[in-house]
Amino acid sequence: MDNLKAILRRAAIHTAFAFLPLAVQAAERVTLRNGFEMRCDHHAEVEGRTRLYLSLGEDSYIEFPTDEIAAFEALPDPPPAKPEETPAPPPIASSPAIKKDSKLSEADLREMLAKAGQAHNLDVDLLASLVKAESNGNARAVSHAGAQGLMQLMPATARDLGVADSFKPEENVRGGASYLDWLLTRYHENLAKALAAYNAGPAAVDKYHGIPPYHETQVYVARVIHEFNQRVAARERLAKRALASATGSGQ
Repeated sequence: MDNLKAILRRAAIHTAFAFLPLAVQAAERVTLRNGFEMRCDHHAEVEGRTRLYLSLGEDSYIEFPTDEIAAFEALPDPPPAKPEETPAPPPIASSPAIKKDSKLSEADLREMLAKAGQAHNLDVDLLASLVKAESNGNARAVSHAGAQGLMQLMPATARDLGVADSFKPEENVRGGASYLDWLLTRYHENLAKALAAYNAGPAAVDKYHGIPPYHETQVYVARVIHEFNQRVAARERLAKRALASATGSGQ
């Protein structure tokens, strides 16, 4: 059962970017051949693939094979939201204030994340991407909302997870990985929804039946998934180089 869970989770994570909602200023509606619709600011063809840009710049984008896209539709700029319609900000801030610098070495942090990932069938690079977005590796980080430590646990959430001291890196990572595991199970391995709930809370995701229309949360989900994709791509490149080197040395 654990092996099946791990396989399903890996499959869900590698396809999660397809369900990422885009910012409200998007200028195009994209329809995929599987019927899924999403928004983007603009798109471009790059080496046989189509890049969907999340904003006006060129830094934030996701890619699809071009033949998976059925159509594009230009959208008018949306009217400005009325003050009473503006959603409340999420309860967890993703830009923590620093209480005291306490950065772990890359090796120590990687070891902690690998241990927690193994315990919960979570990719170590996914946990590393989450830590980077939450605290940038600072074990003493504190957000304006009061979230603490490497994985920015709110005090009440930490207590529920059995974390006695969120500033102890191993406890914090254990609690954060357990919480992400629970969220992925709750949202049927939909990584985008789980990350949105990690940032804004499950109540907000449930209220909007998906990623809530909070700019901070949308940017947060995009940032974590983009970082995760970059790390996985780098890992695969290293593996290919190692295989090529081993093959060459054996000849």
